[in-house]
Amino acid sequence: MTAKSAQGANPLARLSDFGQSPWLDFVRRAYTEGGEMEKLITEDGVKGVTSNPAIFQKAMGEGTEYDTQIREILGREIVSPGRLYELLAIDDIRAVAKLLRPVFKETGGLDGYVSLEVSPYLARDTEGTIEEAGRLWNEVNEPNLMIKIPGTAEGVPAIRKKIADAVNINVTLLFSQQSYKDVVECWLSGLEDRLAAGKKISGIASVASFFVSRIDAKIDAEIDRRVKAGDPESEKLKALRGKVAIANARMAYQYWLDVMKSARWEKLKAEGAQPQRLLWASTGVKDKAYSDVLYIEELIGPETVNTIPPATLDAFRDHGTPKRSLDQGVEEAKHVLAEAERLKLDLDGVTDVLVKEGVSSFADAFDTLLGSVAEKQEKFLGDKLTGTKLSLPDDLAAAVKDGLESWRKDGAIRKLWAKDASVWTGADEAKWLKWLDIVDDRLAHVSELEAFQAEVKKRGFSQILLLGMGGSSLGPEVLAMTFGKHEGYGHLYVLDSTDPQQIATFEKKIDPAKTLFIVSSKSGGTLEPNILLSYFFDLAKKAVGDKVGSHFVAVTDPGSNMEKRAKQDGFWKIFYGEKEIGGRYSVLSDFGLVPAAASGVPVKAFLEDALRGVKACDASVPPAINPGVLLGTVFGVAATKFGRDKITIIATPKVKDFGAWAEQLIAESTGKSGKGLIPIDDETLAGPAHYGKDRLFVYIRLATEHMHEQDEAVKTLIEAGQPVVTITLHAPRQIAQEFFRWEIATAVAGAFLGINPFDQPDVEASKVGTKKLTTAYNETGSLPEEKPFATDGALSFFADPKNAGALAGKTAKDILGAHFSRVKAGDYVALLAYIERDHATCEWIQHTRLAIRDAKKVASAAEFGPRFLHSTGQAYKGGPDSGVFLQITAEDAKDLEVPGERFSFGVVKAAQARGDFDVLAERGRRALRVHITGDLKAGLQTLSAAIRSVL
Repeated sequence: MTAKSAQGANPLARLSDFGQSPWLDFVRRAYTEGGEMEKLITEDGVKGVTSNPAIFQKAMGEGTEYDTQIREILGREIVSPGRLYELLAIDDIRAVAKLLRPVFKETGGLDGYVSLEVSPYLARDTEGTIEEAGRLWNEVNEPNLMIKIPGTAEGVPAIRKKIADAVNINVTLLFSQQSYKDVVECWLSGLEDRLAAGKKISGIASVASFFVSRIDAKIDAEIDRRVKAGDPESEKLKALRGKVAIANARMAYQYWLDVMKSARWEKLKAEGAQPQRLLWASTGVKDKAYSDVLYIEELIGPETVNTIPPATLDAFRDHGTPKRSLDQGVEEAKHVLAEAERLKLDLDGVTDVLVKEGVSSFADAFDTLLGSVAEKQEKFLGDKLTGTKLSLPDDLAAAVKDGLESWRKDGAIRKLWAKDASVWTGADEAKWLKWLDIVDDRLAHVSELEAFQAEVKKRGFSQILLLGMGGSSLGPEVLAMTFGKHEGYGHLYVLDSTDPQQIATFEKKIDPAKTLFIVSSKSGGTLEPNILLSYFFDLAKKAVGDKVGSHFVAVTDPGSNMEKRAKQDGFWKIFYGEKEIGGRYSVLSDFGLVPAAASGVPVKAFLEDALRGVKACDASVPPAINPGVLLGTVFGVAATKFGRDKITIIATPKVKDFGAWAEQLIAESTGKSGKGLIPIDDETLAGPAHYGKDRLFVYIRLATEHMHEQDEAVKTLIEAGQPVVTITLHAPRQIAQEFFRWEIATAVAGAFLGINPFDQPDVEASKVGTKKLTTAYNETGSLPEEKPFATDGALSFFADPKNAGALAGKTAKDILGAHFSRVKAGDYVALLAYIERDHATCEWIQHTRLAIRDAKKVASAAEFGPRFLHSTGQAYKGGPDSGVFLQITAEDAKDLEVPGERFSFGVVKAAQARGDFDVLAERGRRALRVHITGDLKAGLQTLSAAIRSVL
């Protein structure tokens, strides 16, 4: 942009002769740094600059002028796209403020301002606006800054508060006379509030941005519609085209003149207050039938501002006619508005709609802006972020796109981050969302974990044994399997079973005198960690005597029974969880970090990777490119719209155990009220013919693991039309990003399902069943008697009375054949094995579940009890009635006593199995229990042969 003539003859510069200040409605870095902005100020008399999200989107989303700074910021800190935008915008605003500083000084603070808008997402949030306006004001820290706040009903009290705080305010989105009057009132009241507090009110600048052309666009469209329809008042209507907006603005100015004559203003003026000027916004002409400088020429008057887009600025410089027009034709303006009312053009209704549309369009523009910034951030971070590829059939892809757009329009990700329970059921969800903030919190206290890590290494423990269940054990197990043993630290073992054989196996793996025991229980009252603690505390005491407490660390919530016990027994350390984080969401809290630190995982680097995942899923990231919302929407839409509710998790070997953690997160969070997602983990891939239309596959691959055969198998599934989400990790440590992404995704999926993803009612039901049986044992010395309805050699069968009667006395093949005949398309089969989980039994259960899948063409799950009770057990009982269950129990070759208790571990396991089965039966699930007597290996072979024969 260049000046056409010397300043004296320049129409733009001459606006000041009539008391009007031309401001530029445009900001761009190249424009500021290239000299164009300075030329506008010095040659054209531009006295201020305004910005908005749409303007910044064009600047930041196109070209490369911001790339250097983006790379520099990302190289030094981990930020969300929203924060990245702020840092870029603040630098632009400061640069413009510097260019305008001479104008600011020359005009005594009347002009020379640059405006920065609070997030458009806050247009309906008073407190959020107050907080952000203050934060941006302090961070920019320039005297000639104005903070833009919308003049919505919610924005008005924020404007009053910030005026009272001596913040310069540009009020935006004003269309109606009444809204303008409300803003004038809050501006005056803000000054009076400050004066009443004994503070100076001089130097506080404000403008009220009154929008113009958008009103004519709406009114004219309605006029044209009615004229085309043959309205009898067509000629009168046509006479109003292009006049209503200007008349509306002129009457607003008349109101301002009256305020300036008021005693109320005179008092404030005497104290040094400066007036809030009217600023004409939206002055670019929308209708080509009108002069392209219409909304400048017709609104020129004293003590006003016109903020002008670049094209209109060029036009006015070229052929504009400066003239005092604003206070001319007042009677005509009144007539125009009276006619508009008589002809029922509903100006009030139009302005109400325009405010709503303005709020929405500014939010849309901000979404686009932040999306552009997020895409650049993702590009520049490259392999520092995990990657996502969707391979979805067209109909599912279209439905996912619609679901993402619905989340965008509703601002649902911002509501989630604001801990708004209305995202789900409006129950108690808000109090379970502390996991959103836990990574920042733990990074702030990472020195404590690092000090603990150094002390663990110094003490030279050879092994670390974590005792826990569910969320307290599954996350640490992923870390142990993914990262392995670290040099200078003990091997991390995780024990989450009451099976006496399994406990004995772990006992053989450790030297109690050289082992650090981590006892992990959120509530501190969960049965399994407590009895495991009793057993290993007794074992360690025999090895180290009175120093036994120094070998134990507790991770528990404040005030729990576990905390009391740890203090009583002199534990070395107690780490605390957060009561507002459920167990399955706790992996990035101390429940995951303490065992990670003890085993040598570099906790700061791990948390920084987690933070990248947090920022990528931030409230500022639009749903379509928000990894967590994207994955959760795929889950939710696939299940609710297409019946694809079997989330089948495939992974390369190094990160394979992630599926076991994800199983609990998904099943326990979503499986309730007869709804839910059923996670299927560790199911070896087969050809497409083995899968129905109820599957959604998630392939988690570590890029450094070259799994050509597995990649080809996934490719074949995609080619066959199966939906696949491929997630690529570039380093094992990026599992931290996936922990957080899947937490967000599960919460999002819960919203699509219409359930509360943070409770687990049916897990509690199983616990009640177990407690009832162990209590009975303590009272009588035995569990209540139960009789099989049939026995065939080493196999005895149990079922609820309704299903047992018809099969009484039948052979194993008959019973199993009848049971599996109940499997239909869209079902899944779950093997629930209450036996030791070792290599041999894992091989057995895998071969058996795959045989069932291949024969029945249904999903199959292989679960070991009692650990699945705190995981998939919730979905099996509370989720959709699509499961067919075979519970497997066995005689214990050897039992172990629980110190201080009458019952043994074998009794507890038996009680857990029976309690589990009782709840399945109460829920009307298709369940059968088979009990193996004698040698376990032989019994499993017999059972497997019988199953295969009936399939």
